[in-house]
Amino acid sequence: MDTDRIEGKSKELEGKGQQKWADAKDSAKDTWEDVKDKAEDAVDGAEDRIDERGERDEDAAGSSTR
Repeated sequence: MDTDRIEGKSKELEGKGQQKWADAKDSAKDTWEDVKDKAEDAVDGAEDRIDERGERDEDAAGSSTR
């Protein structure tokens, strides 16, 4: 009888450990996705600013030659 209870508790703890591991992996994945999205947004913003500068430079060069 005692061995059955010990095995049951052991299985219960194993299940809890597996759940904690799965939760940690999910949390890490979510954090990684957030960081990746922010990095992509920063790159997109920088590219937009570079494009805008180029257009302004072209406009300024075009107006001075007219």
